[in-house]
Amino acid sequence: LKLNDRTTIQELHSKGYSNRAIARELNCSPSTVGYELKRDTVSVYTGNVKRYKAVEGQSTYELHRNKCGRKSLFLRRHKFIDYVSHCFHNQGWSLDACVGYALAKGIFQKDQVVSTKTLYNY
Repeated sequence: LKLNDRTTIQELHSKGYSNRAIARELNCSPSTVGYELKRDTVSVYTGNVKRYKAVEGQSTYELHRNKCGRKSLFLRRHKFIDYVSHCFHNQGWSLDACVGYALAKGIFQKDQVVSTKTLYNY
């Protein structure tokens, strides 16, 4: 759903339209409308009244969308990447030497290290 679809849901729901009627208007499934209303209904007026807010729905969508997908090893193993960057740039080591030294001295465990091929790709 886009923001204008969510705004339509908000307007029609406040007028008392059913989920099926709203879904017909948007040309989508009634369950989509139901999930959207359930997910993004917020409390207003000291928490006693609950209303659907289109802006809240859009911000929730964007937050979930940013968190989805596979994260690269570069992001998950940033401490090791910083260590390799320091050794490579400041001490003049090769990438293979950085990985080998880190593993041999126990500075990083095997599951905290990326391969040299991955380092060369970065």
